[in-house]
Amino acid sequence: MFHSFFLSKKWALWAYFGLFLLLFFLYLQTSLSVAINEWYKDFYNVLQKPKIESLVPTKDSNQTSEAEFRKEADALAEENLNKANFLNKSSLYYYQFLVKQFFDAKGIGVKEYYDIKDFYFLIAVFLCIAIPYVIIATINIYFASVYAFKWREAMTFKYLKFWKKRDNNIEGSSQRIQEDTYNFSKIVESLGLSFIKALMVLIAFIPILWNLSDKISQSLFKEFDPNSLFYILKDIEGLLVYVAFFISLGGLIISWFVGIKLPGLEYNNQKAEAAFRKELVFAEDNRKDYAKPETMLELFSGLKFNYKRLFLHYGYFNIWLILFEQMIVIVPFLVMAPSLFSGIIGLGIVMQINNAFDQVRSSFSVFITNWTTITQLRSIYKRLKEFEKNIYEKD
Repeated sequence: MFHSFFLSKKWALWAYFGLFLLLFFLYLQTSLSVAINEWYKDFYNVLQKPKIESLVPTKDSNQTSEAEFRKEADALAEENLNKANFLNKSSLYYYQFLVKQFFDAKGIGVKEYYDIKDFYFLIAVFLCIAIPYVIIATINIYFASVYAFKWREAMTFKYLKFWKKRDNNIEGSSQRIQEDTYNFSKIVESLGLSFIKALMVLIAFIPILWNLSDKISQSLFKEFDPNSLFYILKDIEGLLVYVAFFISLGGLIISWFVGIKLPGLEYNNQKAEAAFRKELVFAEDNRKDYAKPETMLELFSGLKFNYKRLFLHYGYFNIWLILFEQMIVIVPFLVMAPSLFSGIIGLGIVMQINNAFDQVRSSFSVFITNWTTITQLRSIYKRLKEFEKNIYEKD
């Protein structure tokens, strides 16, 4: 499966240079996601404090001069840039570059109120981030599809070379060469990129979420009794990171037990499908001796039995998965509520934390969200492993 592509001189360029390009595209997407997360804070701060003409004095003698305001905004932006890790520096630099084109400063700063011009400028900044993201993501999806097909090509002709030399045949050989190779390469490519992207997102967003957690812990636990077990959490650093991690870990463990039977059921189902398909293929050339009503009824009954079991087990697994995904939405808001209503954080920080929390939690939960696909991959891997054992073994 892997050696036919990654250990072949013929496919080495595609295997490794192609993989490098896919990783590079993922890095660019992750960097732009960090820039969008920074945009969230500024955008929702503007929405929280709009300039309403009828309520704003025409002249404010205490208002900071424009030059001083820009200087403060630049200093704050520079401080944020210095705090960023190696993966985030380029993202923040790009974001600050865009902001400077519209605001004449590296950041929008903290104002008593914002006018509609600030709103439109931030929309323009968003487009300058979102459009490159869309282009890069589209290129990445296209190239990933080509990459998976090249992998399938390498596997197919490697298998054919050995399969044609064998006199004995394993069940569903044609399906394993034609369909399983494609599904395997496509799923491995998709899952592999998902896991690598999740790792990049964690590297990028954990420091962001860690720093933002400082604003949350004190308010969340200040009302607890000092003798309470939870009171010690008041001074914990990176609280939101731990919340995201333990929620995801708990979800993964529960998913493992809830879906423990799915790989075996998928494997049995593919065997039943292969037997049914094989009978139909033979019937194309000999309808008299194959695809008889009693034979097809027997094969389809086995297929129906397998699908009923599969639907049942996927049913309760999906109940758990959908419940988990829906309930997790409110968790960051529950954690942030005390800080928001005590005035420690504003709407911009709330939305920035929510986005960062979602990025980190989603990355920690990458196994949960891809559990169905992983189940399919495990059954396909088992079938291809059997096939390889059959065609590679010596007589």
